[in-house]
Amino acid sequence: MLSLIVFAPLAVAVLLLLWRGLPARAVSWLWIAVTGVEVAAVLGLWWTYPGEGFAYEVDRPWVPGAGASYHVGVDGLSLPLLALTAVVFAACAVYSLRRQHRPRQFAALFLALQTTCLGLFVALDLILFFVFFDLSIVGMYAVIAGWGHGPQARRSALTFFLYTFLGSLALLLGFIGLFVAARPHTFDMVALTRNPPTQGVAGALVLLAVLLGLAIKTPTFPFHTWLPPAHTDAPAAGSAVLAGILLKMGTYGFVRIAMPMLPDAWRRYAGVVVVVGVVSVLYGALVALAQTNFKRMVAYTSVNHMGYVVLAVGAAGLVAGSDVEARAVAVTGAVTQMVSHGLITSALFLLAGVLYDRGGTYRMDAYGGLAGDTPRFAALTAVAAFASLGLPGFSGFIAEFQIFAGGLGSAPVAVAIALPGILVTAGLFLWALHRVFLGPARHGLSATADVTAAETVAVLPLLALALLLGVFPRLLLDVVDPAARAVTDLVAR
Repeated sequence: MLSLIVFAPLAVAVLLLLWRGLPARAVSWLWIAVTGVEVAAVLGLWWTYPGEGFAYEVDRPWVPGAGASYHVGVDGLSLPLLALTAVVFAACAVYSLRRQHRPRQFAALFLALQTTCLGLFVALDLILFFVFFDLSIVGMYAVIAGWGHGPQARRSALTFFLYTFLGSLALLLGFIGLFVAARPHTFDMVALTRNPPTQGVAGALVLLAVLLGLAIKTPTFPFHTWLPPAHTDAPAAGSAVLAGILLKMGTYGFVRIAMPMLPDAWRRYAGVVVVVGVVSVLYGALVALAQTNFKRMVAYTSVNHMGYVVLAVGAAGLVAGSDVEARAVAVTGAVTQMVSHGLITSALFLLAGVLYDRGGTYRMDAYGGLAGDTPRFAALTAVAAFASLGLPGFSGFIAEFQIFAGGLGSAPVAVAIALPGILVTAGLFLWALHRVFLGPARHGLSATADVTAAETVAVLPLLALALLLGVFPRLLLDVVDPAARAVTDLVAR
């Protein structure tokens, strides 16, 4: 069942590439149908998940001479991200219903990219993880280079590829280090978690390689410079997947690989991780505040929000003198933040695409007064902005509350320094809403420029899920919490 969920989108992508005569409208509806079935299938996994440990495992020999296998499965860390992936890709399919620029190739590329994202979150073998990690880079490069807008799209795509590919090479070196140190040699993630193979200087070097690869993908300061141009020049659906899913590959790697497989090194250098997280929180918020481009502003808020995740997982590694319960809460908050950010920021990037489609620019000073002419667009954007700034009632508040509450147990100074990031984020979103939607009109748009039915159907479920998880957080926390406690115990042992 799990393998079918992962590879079904790829099979349909191949079909689309081979079926050249399929009408554009049929391509769009087939894409929507496939992503809808994927959402239903993942919900089925969620419903039948036993609550703890790995489920739906498949373990078959793949490259036995190298100790690599086709080993997949899900637990409380990966299942929420699997569901997030299915939902975001479905939203992108609906949003792209009326986009007619090479629709067959566009849909096929996104379906193939969906397989790489799903595959990474279910991989329980390091080489399998790396294959999906690398293929996702290729897929997003093609999205930005082939469907990006603006004269710098290809340059932005190349910058994205070079940065993240360099990170993947560092990640591969770290994986090889884990393999060499393991006895017997293996890339199996479950075995490496059960018996962490490296300590001392060797463990520190392996952790450095793994952290470099994951930090570039996340991205954290100072490895974030590829992110704003990639987002600015990517199509709206590409930005939604990049922010909503691909960035989570980095933070997911922290809790799936770095923490449980390198616990000794993680405890030793957790303070450095905390510092990087705090700097990312404040830097991302302050630079976002200075932006005049709506999409670049949202891109920099991703650095801010991912910084909270890094702060949480770093705080969970500060074992000495800290509360075990608080560290488990921090890890749970980190995973909750991944899901929350994926939902809310994907919605914001799709709405940024609406802004560009109607006005031809992301410059906020080119608009003003849009609330009077496009009330539905204004309402959706306002809800997404309030959700992103962590308003109570939305998932972002639950995530940030857990991160700060958990972090206070081991890194109270870091939490105190990072807290102003919430105020800056609130200010920048309110200021953006004021410039784009309030005041005198500085645009030539009419009521016909308001969001279409397809755009509404794409964005509204993302915001509704953020609201649902904010009001009923146990729907997510009951799944995440046991796995988060297991990771905390592994780091503390």
